[in-house]
Amino acid sequence: MPAILNPQRKIIHIDMDAFFASVEQRDFPEFAGKPVVVGGNPEGRGVVAAASYEARKFGIHSAMPASRAVRLCPQAIFIKPRFEVYKQISGQIRNIFLDYTSLVEPLSLDEAYLDVTENSRNNPSATLIARDIRKQIKENTRLTASAGVAPNKFLAKIASDVNKPDGLTVITPEQALKFIETLPIGKFYGIGKATEAKMHDLGIKNGADLKKWSKMDLQQSFGKVAAFYFNIARGIDEREVRPDRIRKSVGAENTFPEDIADLPELSSKLNDIAEKVSLRLAKADAAGKTITLKIRYDNFESVTRSVTLSDFVNEQETLYQMSAELLHETEAGQRKVRLLGISVSNLNLQEKESPGLQLSFDFG
Repeated sequence: MPAILNPQRKIIHIDMDAFFASVEQRDFPEFAGKPVVVGGNPEGRGVVAAASYEARKFGIHSAMPASRAVRLCPQAIFIKPRFEVYKQISGQIRNIFLDYTSLVEPLSLDEAYLDVTENSRNNPSATLIARDIRKQIKENTRLTASAGVAPNKFLAKIASDVNKPDGLTVITPEQALKFIETLPIGKFYGIGKATEAKMHDLGIKNGADLKKWSKMDLQQSFGKVAAFYFNIARGIDEREVRPDRIRKSVGAENTFPEDIADLPELSSKLNDIAEKVSLRLAKADAAGKTITLKIRYDNFESVTRSVTLSDFVNEQETLYQMSAELLHETEAGQRKVRLLGISVSNLNLQEKESPGLQLSFDFG
């Protein structure tokens, strides 16, 4: 078994604060201090790409339908994304990272892992490096970032979210296991709302509860991700920061509260998913040629259908049209459906020489 923690490793996770919305508030001072929502048209089928902290107080969050966001906060200011601007600023921030280490693994335009165990500044303190990076970002972009410092990627990712916005959280090797034990299970990176609910039903409310489960018991309840849950409960994360890692796919899926048999309703849900995937592709500065539809019926049988196009695409309309055609190749409408998903692969990231994008799950 690998060591529970490698105290020699020094990993920083940097996450920009409400990045898209903060850029809009910076560039348009009249939006400062107001609830800003970046995303699609609230009068149509748009999806929230980002929300300022003022908007988040009303319960608005990314991937939420824009129509719901406007109901939660009628006074919200809705702005169409300016991805070219966000990409340019992201490049500025990336250059700041590279001043400290070549081991930078971007996850998207607004977050990245850095391994500063050895660094160009010969600074033994990852905490001081993180503090300096945040200062450089603020001076160069007039935007704030939060940072997490820890012995591995899992803990650094969680730490960066503890004191948002504009915060810095350090988890030392000595603090790590106690931190994990008291961490609510819903705060674990990699555990979504559906899994959180299932764990709560099984009596797993925090890291200490999760640690009580054997790998075999976890396997019976959670399948192939059991090893991941077993390890993170013990602070084990051997993943390296990989600047040469290329993202393989971008996607989204929706598990419905109740099974759906109506084909028009499924098509409507599919359009929502296509919107989310389009936003995620734009955020990753990516497009792809292969579109895959995932469908799970009410008996938990899953099937996929794929199509490969001659050109790279990332537009919501194209993703929806192709996925809708694939939907007609399934038994949807004849059988009840509990889950729909769309993923886009065969991406153009490698052709664009965009190193360091993280390997992703098929259905984010």
